[in-house]
Amino acid sequence: MTGDQGLDLYHRTARRAADEVIAGYSTSFGLACRLLGPRVRTHVRAVYALVRVADEVVDGPAAEAGLDAAATRHVLDDLEAHTLRAIEEGFSANLVVHAFALTARECGIGEDLVRPFFASMRSDLEIADHDDRSRRQYVYGSAEVVGLMCLQAFVNAGRPGTDPADPLVREGARRLGSAFQEVNFLRDAEHDRTGLGRDYLGVGDSAAARTEVLDRIDRDLLAARACIPLLPKDCRRAVATAHGLFAALSRRLREENGPGRVRVPNWRKAVIAAKVSLVPSQRGGGA
Repeated sequence: MTGDQGLDLYHRTARRAADEVIAGYSTSFGLACRLLGPRVRTHVRAVYALVRVADEVVDGPAAEAGLDAAATRHVLDDLEAHTLRAIEEGFSANLVVHAFALTARECGIGEDLVRPFFASMRSDLEIADHDDRSRRQYVYGSAEVVGLMCLQAFVNAGRPGTDPADPLVREGARRLGSAFQEVNFLRDAEHDRTGLGRDYLGVGDSAAARTEVLDRIDRDLLAARACIPLLPKDCRRAVATAHGLFAALSRRLREENGPGRVRVPNWRKAVIAAKVSLVPSQRGGGA
């Protein structure tokens, strides 16, 4: 088969499936994605879709379907193996995996990023209370490598061959991913503790410990912000908007030191996105 009856149609359908995952799970990330240039937008959505599916495997739906920890781990192991095989072969019968594999092959996302991600997902089935070392390993695999995957798309999408990103920008991507994850740890602390039996930060009721985490988040956000002008032009607005949303969440977490998941109201999200659009493009390469 050719054209609309063959592989091209399958590619497009897989990418639409990835889009549906974002639409179902994240309004904030969906907003930032819409601000990406078309060169990279589809690729970042594909990364998010696979990450979200793996995260959902360990965060409740599998257990609600009747799977115990061993069966859930088996599903996750299969998903990892399936993903790596799809990257190598260029095809998967799982539409979300297929979309991710297309992105990985075009943009240079390999085992060095995929395996740490799945290792962190597995740790959710094995570690209930994290110490500083295990928390750092978890954040690297669950969030920093996702930032690096997106960066590979920023640098390489639509171009012949694949090149590594500048080390300074890689560090910025890692620190932005870390900040995003730790903001979510604080936002979801009550649910993680009572619903999933996990404690990522060990903050408890200590105001000082909570402030220490927020200070670390803000240092990471500051370092990441300095790297945004170095990104390709068609990526800066989206990354700056996502940065602004999480900076706003960090501020709200400082102001509302109690249970409950803090949110940024939709009108505030729109203001953040509008402010970013008014900032003139700064230096940096890319489309």
